Amino acid sequence: MHIHILGICGTFMGGIAVIAKQAGHAVTGCDANVYPPMSTQLEAQGIRLIEGWDPKQIELKPDLFVIGNVVSRGNALVEEILNRRRPYLSGPQWLAETLLRDKWVLAVAGTHGKTTASAMLAWILEHGGLAPGFLIGGVPLNFGVSARARESRFFVVEADEYDTAFFDKRSKFVHYRPRTAILNNLEFDHADIFPDLAAIETQFHHLVRTVPGNGLIVANGREEAVKRLIDRGCWTPVEWLGREEGWCSGEASKDGSFEILFAGRSQGRVLWNLMGEHNQMNALAAVAAARHAGVPVAQAIEALGRFENVRRRMELRGAVGEVTVYDDFAHHPTAIESTIAGLRGKVGGGRILAVLEPRSNTMKMGVMKERLAASLAGADLVFCYTNGLGWDAAAALAPLGAKSACFDDLGAIIGAIAAAARPGDHVLVMSNGSFGGIHAKLLGALAR
Repeated sequence: MHIHILGICGTFMGGIAVIAKQAGHAVTGCDANVYPPMSTQLEAQGIRLIEGWDPKQIELKPDLFVIGNVVSRGNALVEEILNRRRPYLSGPQWLAETLLRDKWVLAVAGTHGKTTASAMLAWILEHGGLAPGFLIGGVPLNFGVSARARESRFFVVEADEYDTAFFDKRSKFVHYRPRTAILNNLEFDHADIFPDLAAIETQFHHLVRTVPGNGLIVANGREEAVKRLIDRGCWTPVEWLGREEGWCSGEASKDGSFEILFAGRSQGRVLWNLMGEHNQMNALAAVAAARHAGVPVAQAIEALGRFENVRRRMELRGAVGEVTVYDDFAHHPTAIESTIAGLRGKVGGGRILAVLEPRSNTMKMGVMKERLAASLAGADLVFCYTNGLGWDAAAALAPLGAKSACFDDLGAIIGAIAAAARPGDHVLVMSNGSFGGIHAKLLGALAR
């Protein structure tokens, strides 16, 4: 079957493309924005990419169009597909109907940490000999690809609450029908499609309703919103994270290692170099879910010691003149604060230069601007890229005083960072997009 994917360079749809190719389908796709790491991953898989939405793509005559949620009515190619009455599905529906129906699905949901926890879980299952298939919204370094199809009965999916497609406004995760579900955390996000937190909670409860009685829900016991979900009705056993009667972590050592406890009893110690309490919570969730699938806790802990993280999650991009540059996907105030705190735990008194591009739809709408200064307070200097922003970032960051600065020109912000940096500094670049290739450009400026 020939499948043509609209919005193929999104992390989810790119994963769909990889899985379809591995399953033996001919795959092509198009998108408006083509950039790494997804573009390079797709090219490595031999998948042809077409830039833009030219309606002449209909002449490729695929057997099926798979349409991502980035595409809306009025798109020239979509209109041509509808007018010609060509067959189409959403990515989540295609995945559910083609691949997941007979699988033990392990779904990882939550506002933050989905990608990292999914990667941890897939790696634990792999280390445990279960050879899972997976679809993850990033590229786990242990695998080198964001998605793969396998004959294994186990499949790990990052369960996104964003809407499915222009013709299906339910959250993606309602299609997956997991046997094991992680509810890692829950707060307001995606202001472009959800009016408030209550609306998001309703979608998450739809997910809870799909988990069978012989399944398992691993839920964050520190989150009031998650507790409310379970209180609304739950027909599945629940194991809690962050509660003494459930899964807990001991205090982390300076090297990042920490103890895992279940029902008050030590299960072993994770020896790794990942940063932050948020990653400890991700690890607890992954261990609990893997245990449900049959991987002993001791084996899961051993696997975490070999976990190499995910591309663009505190990824080291280089160091010049003792100035270290990191790339991170953080774009929500909670994730920004957690990421800075994690780096602070590693570098101690070393200076952190936080570089932020407020690029997500929620950020562009200014919904989170009141929380932005507090989320960045743990950095020593803050540089904010405001190009295309519809609100006054300088005013939002005013509580930070002289340690923050805003720029609407990429060259200007790179120059300012390079001028401010000194040996021993740690430059933390945070964006959910390519940020104009700032990492390589900044390393070049530092070298000069």
